[in-house]
Amino acid sequence: MHSHDDLVRVGAASPLVQVAREAFRLGEVDFLCFGESDHPPPATATAALKSALDRGETRYPDIRGLPALRVALAAYLSALHRRPVSETRVAVTASGMAALNVAFLALLRAGDVAVVVSPAWPNPASLARTRGASVREVVLSYGEEGFSLDLDALEQALSGARLLFLNSPNNPTGWCASDAELLAILALCRKHGVWIVADDVYSRLVFDGREAAPSLLDHAEPWDRVIVCNSFSKAWAMTGFRVGWLVTPAGVRDEIGELIEITHSGVAPFIQRAAVAALADDAFVRDFRAYCLRGRALVDDAFEDMPWVRYRAPAATFYAFVQIEGLTDSTALALRLVREQRIAVAPGGAFGAGGEGFIRLCFAQDSHRLGQAVARLQRSLFENVVFDRFIS
Repeated sequence: MHSHDDLVRVGAASPLVQVAREAFRLGEVDFLCFGESDHPPPATATAALKSALDRGETRYPDIRGLPALRVALAAYLSALHRRPVSETRVAVTASGMAALNVAFLALLRAGDVAVVVSPAWPNPASLARTRGASVREVVLSYGEEGFSLDLDALEQALSGARLLFLNSPNNPTGWCASDAELLAILALCRKHGVWIVADDVYSRLVFDGREAAPSLLDHAEPWDRVIVCNSFSKAWAMTGFRVGWLVTPAGVRDEIGELIEITHSGVAPFIQRAAVAALADDAFVRDFRAYCLRGRALVDDAFEDMPWVRYRAPAATFYAFVQIEGLTDSTALALRLVREQRIAVAPGGAFGAGGEGFIRLCFAQDSHRLGQAVARLQRSLFENVVFDRFIS
């Protein structure tokens, strides 16, 4: 019998994966644990995909992305941000996660240090570890005004590091770096010679009236050590399409394209045609943002004044990150919620050192279904049915 001890492993299954597997096993569960809306994708995107299939666009594409999509992305980003983005810096990837994979593959080697602002989506830290890097977490502070970043703590962590992973707007907290903070982060990384891999996937889901959250694309020079990753999954509700992109420093896009070749060999051309259509359908993003706002309002009403709960409405994303006073085992709580209340939420402990004691809910859902699920969650709290075993 062969041993498989030499396999590269990321450790035990994520607590979020544990909850999701239990929900799939049980069936008929309200899925609020995933970063996915129940809203349909743009009809224009679906129509474009079907038309491309009918035209026979099923062969290998340019690994950097169809020229039409690269040009459309460059125009979109140049209009959205304060600095123009050249098409020569844009590469198309098979999802935002694929973009991060390519960026980390380009930058990280065994023994390097990656800094992660936490709480954070767990995949990037796991990806860094599979590259042989170690991970330092800089934990966001949580106070009366919500989450905030300690720039002094960040600078300390950046010393000797190779890469900073920055997700702003942030999953799971909804924290959003200001322009001033981004300028400070950029200055610190220039000072220490640290690359930034920025995940802008929630940039359009910001609730202060702007079309986009502050981004390093507003401030970084083309020569800066900055790679910005994004995806159609969130703002266009196209999770299953698996298409994203990255913006590289000037002069290295084609080299990074070689890494796209060896990781996933490009993106299906009919999917890319759907992405071109989605970019042209900007009304969809505004309508979807309004859909998310309705869900946020419902969650706000439920949690803002609830006993045992500490909650601040997120500035962006489509998540409520809810702290439960005294909670010490968010995974056990989430598993019991899915088993007894048929509600799947993400345990805060899945998101790193700063996440324990929280649960995360995705509120980009149908208001009626979301309202019913949140009402069951409220009853569990008030009646002390679920929470009593997990409160210290």
